Amino acid sequence: MVQHFLPYGRQSIDESDIEAVVEVLRGDWLTTGPTIDALEAAFCDAVGAAHAVACSNGTTALHLALAAERVGPGDVCIVPAVTFMATANAAIYCGAEVVFADVDPDTGLMTPDTLADALRRAGGKARAVLPVHLAGQCEALDVMAEHAEAADAVLIEDACHAVGSRWQGQPVGNCTHSRAATFSFHPVKTIAAGEGGMVTTHDAALARRMRVLRSHGIERDPSRHERRAGEPWWHEMQMLGWNYRLSDIQAALALSQLKRLGDFTARRGALAQAYDAALAGTKLPVSPLARTADCEPCLHLYPVRIAFEAAGVSRADVMAALAARGVGSQVHYIPVPDQPWYKARHGEQELPGARHYYEHTLSLPLYVGMTDEDPGFVVEMLAEVLGG
Repeated sequence: MVQHFLPYGRQSIDESDIEAVVEVLRGDWLTTGPTIDALEAAFCDAVGAAHAVACSNGTTALHLALAAERVGPGDVCIVPAVTFMATANAAIYCGAEVVFADVDPDTGLMTPDTLADALRRAGGKARAVLPVHLAGQCEALDVMAEHAEAADAVLIEDACHAVGSRWQGQPVGNCTHSRAATFSFHPVKTIAAGEGGMVTTHDAALARRMRVLRSHGIERDPSRHERRAGEPWWHEMQMLGWNYRLSDIQAALALSQLKRLGDFTARRGALAQAYDAALAGTKLPVSPLARTADCEPCLHLYPVRIAFEAAGVSRADVMAALAARGVGSQVHYIPVPDQPWYKARHGEQELPGARHYYEHTLSLPLYVGMTDEDPGFVVEMLAEVLGG
């Protein structure tokens, strides 16, 4: 029986995190309280954005950003084929349609060329472009922003994997080239809140709309009310919103974790380098994910590319054999257009880069609590399984 199991990802919780949550539990505000404001301010400082809007998870962050941009029926959102389905779903929630862009088979990322092709297929209806920073990596944000602007579309970064990453020396989320950036605080992400999300932007009006939408569309600022009644209880629902609020309990955990973002980033980088070195010392049909120019990723995942056919073994068998040896793994992701709901909507699509990436990728364990020896152990187990 396996005594020690390495999952593909997990949270890192210490006593300071526990104390921060307990402090909120002992206070007066479990939700809509001051810890939300503190987290938003700290996140702005961390990424260099003017505004940050906390919400319940990364999916609602995407939905809020698109809804606040008034994306709706008749609009098209460009989404890379390789992503978690929430990126595409957020557009559908708004009543828009999705056109899937192909990806680089070596990175899993949408590129300027595949974006240009998707914009052509959108037929002039593109309203938003959503590059996904898969595993924490970014690709040519400046060029993609130019493509989006030329198509009269906004660029909204799906940065749910990229807390702590930098592009051209600047933190992801500073929105130099985008209208907004969205983040996730799921436990396997760099910053954990249990569940949680954030949207950053430099646009004050966009941030205000997102804050109203995340709480049922209720406007509480008397100066913005249609009826100037003056009653202290008065509030107005001026938009159709949702309950996408983050609780102060979750915010306390995220805020505590955010204080260690530098340590988390450094540790993930060191583990990735250990993997790179271990793989370089083998003759396995395995290579790390290709790195992109100008990006200093805080890797959320450590995907590798495996020539399963050359090794004479299926991916399912590799995953099962690794699990039997105490190593968890996962696939990120099944191309969204291959999901039954989207296939029924769009039919079979020619996306060769996405399918090649999907068929050859496997995510190995990567999380802060791993030891220095763990990457080498994982590669040893992979060599056993592949017969290397």
